Order: sequence, then C-alpha cells, then structure tokens
Amino acid sequence: MSFHEVRFPASLSFGSLGGPERRTEIVTLTNGFEERNTPWAHSRRRYDAGMGLRSLDDVELLMAFFEARQGQLFGFRWKDWSDFKSSSPSRDVTPLDQLIGEGDEVRDVFQLTKSYRSGETVYERPIRKPVPGSVRIAVGGEPRQIGVDFEVDDTTGLVTFSHPPDPGAEIRAGYEFDVPVRFDTDLIQSSVASFQAGDVPSVPVVEVRV
Repeated sequence: MSFHEVRFPASLSFGSLGGPERRTEIVTLTNGFEERNTPWAHSRRRYDAGMGLRSLDDVELLMAFFEARQGQLFGFRWKDWSDFKSSSPSRDVTPLDQLIGEGDEVRDVFQLTKSYRSGETVYERPIRKPVPGSVRIAVGGEPRQIGVDFEVDDTTGLVTFSHPPDPGAEIRAGYEFDVPVRFDTDLIQSSVASFQAGDVPSVPVVEVRV
C-alpha cells in the first residue's frame, strides 16, 4: 500500500473534528423486529483537518502537505488528540497499560492493541502505527528493555521478543500511537477573503487499513 511514514502537522490536527465510524446493516422484518449485522470487525476514524486552520500560514502548511501526498494517493500518520496513547488522557504512559498477550514459550511476536471496555463488552483495537521510541513493554509485571529483550516495528505495531515469554506471563505494553489515514478528497478549495471572515475549507481525512 502507498503510505508515507510522516505525521500530519500536529498543530493542525489539534483543532480537528472527528472520531470513530461503524457500518451497520439493518433489515426490518415484517413483524417489526430488526436484524442487525456489520461487515466491519474494526471501526475506522474520520476527521476534518480544515477545522484546525487558524491562519493563512496554516493553510500554506496544509497545502504543502496535501501536495506532497498527491491528494488521496499516499497515506500518512495522524495524531488524534482525543485518543493517542495507551493510558487514559489524564495519566502518563506506563508499560502496564494494555494487555497484549500471554506467554506460551513458543510465540515471540505480539500485536500492539488497545482495549475499549464498557461493562462486560470489550473491543480490541489493533495499533499499527506506534510513535517511534514511545513503546514500553512489561512481562510478568517486570519492565523489559528495547533492543535487548524485544524490538518494535513502528510501521506495523508488531513486538518481537528475543526469546518467547514464559508460559502464563502477562505481556503488557504502553505507548503513544498515530492513526493511519489518507485525504478523502483530491480537491481543496480555499479563499483568502472567506478564511479571514471565519469560513475554513473542509478537508476530510479517513482512516485506512494497513
């Protein structure tokens, strides 16, 4: 897939509007009951990058980034300021934040994930684009050292251990992460007069599967 490992300017994404999207297929039966199903195992995010523009310099920065990605052609990293780390927003990242697996003395590769819990229901979101240098790992409650005990692929979110963890040992991770996205348009229209009057262009961005 065509993807650039570069982050959209975080100063612009800070003011963006967006969040998760689901797809639900609903069939209403003749008796009035419904059957609901979804073809998506995972949600995807949508954002409007235009909401973060505050000056004409920001517009120029956006245009340069858009041109470098050739519109919708190349994906890129996006910081979702409302959800960008393994811990809760008010806490610092720790290596105990998220359970990503359990040792069995055989498996040595684990995918970073983030759990979203409501009552008894838990959604496990794969994390494919961790922020380089941010990943911290603990096995059985003991922190492990990157480059010695494990390696992280920052382009896939895969954690590879030098030796398979012991059977039953909880493998936990803490990290910051980006969302893999692309522009959802090949056209950006802007007007200096309109912008100065408070009218910002709409610049849709959508998450991509990687």
